[in-house]
Amino acid sequence: MHTLTPTMPGARGAVRLIAAGLMACATLASATAAAQAQGSHAGHDGHGGQAKAKMSELGTGAAFDRDGKLWIAYKDGQHVAVRWSTDYGRSFSAARHVNATPEPVAADHESRPKVATGPDGQVYITWTQPLPRPWTGFIRFARSTDGGKTFAGPLTVHANRDQIAHRFDALAVDPAGRVFVSWIDKRDVAAAEARKQPYAGAAIYYAVSSDHGMTFQGDYKIADQSCECCRIALTPTPDGRMLALWRHVFPPNARDHALALLGADGKAAPMQRATFDDWRIDACPHHGPGASVAPDGTVHMVWFSVRDGKPTVSLGRWRDGKLQAQRALDDPRAQHADIVALNDSDLAVVWKSFDGRQTRLSAMLSHDGGNTWQTRKLAGTERDSDRPHLLQHAGRAYVLWRTEAEGFQVFALGQEGA
Repeated sequence: MHTLTPTMPGARGAVRLIAAGLMACATLASATAAAQAQGSHAGHDGHGGQAKAKMSELGTGAAFDRDGKLWIAYKDGQHVAVRWSTDYGRSFSAARHVNATPEPVAADHESRPKVATGPDGQVYITWTQPLPRPWTGFIRFARSTDGGKTFAGPLTVHANRDQIAHRFDALAVDPAGRVFVSWIDKRDVAAAEARKQPYAGAAIYYAVSSDHGMTFQGDYKIADQSCECCRIALTPTPDGRMLALWRHVFPPNARDHALALLGADGKAAPMQRATFDDWRIDACPHHGPGASVAPDGTVHMVWFSVRDGKPTVSLGRWRDGKLQAQRALDDPRAQHADIVALNDSDLAVVWKSFDGRQTRLSAMLSHDGGNTWQTRKLAGTERDSDRPHLLQHAGRAYVLWRTEAEGFQVFALGQEGA
């Protein structure tokens, strides 16, 4: 079931409440019922329940490089480990540690390690390093310029080093090879509290490297009043910019989504409201969106919300400044979905859902730009699982799904009849 982090004015470290009966605030009641209706359950959703004293740490990032090698990054004790596969996930190499010196690593699904690759064989890794104070952290970055054989010592991406929340990092590389890192940041919350002024949510910042990760320029603010604990979708656009999609807090407390185009020069276009479900709740659902931009510039999105009291994962497309073709996924219990646009016509969406016995992995495929869809059942597990992650290589989509029982699994999608 979903963890809901309530937002409390003046409280710097919000206490997590599990939506399974640990309710201490009446404002969360409707969201609790919605989360329960989704079919999530303790032990299968990575945020646990009363039966799980420790949050699941299966969070894994993945990316293909230019040669079709599949890279995965995940937590291994106090290290980030990488493995690679040259046969589309049928087998993986031995693990290699990215950070030689041990340090705390977050890997709780929405805050998992990330991996991206550059045009000349570079391998880039980011992760959140939790700090001693609750809900605080630094965004860490490491790079390899020799195809993953060695990694340089990690650096902290952001210039701000206050002991506050810099968390939920997102990583992407644009067509020119520039590295973008975005994160959720609470420096503006702290500043508002010092002035005794209200501040809803957190803020979204980013930094850019134009020298293959040797140095970063930032910290560039995208927007104030983001939601606090939902992942950011970061994806390149055909015109050479980077698109960010995140859950935002629209006045007075609607947890819809916003998007903005980010420039490598630190200039972000003014944000635009991207979804209009008007889900009003003073809490963060730990359920971020997915986004992918087609060659024609259409932004294809997938997101979780509560519409008319019903928990729903929707997909839609953003074009010409408007949300179009919004529809719910074919599974009413869908959660933690991801999306990829292979071209202007071929799209894939994946998600997981609990059917009362198993957590199921499912997909929807479209070959006409999202006008019609076909649904596929891919796999299931009776134990804990990570969120599924969509990747693309050579015109085909692949799903990485890590489960506690079955390990790292890769499923190929994207072909007619496949």
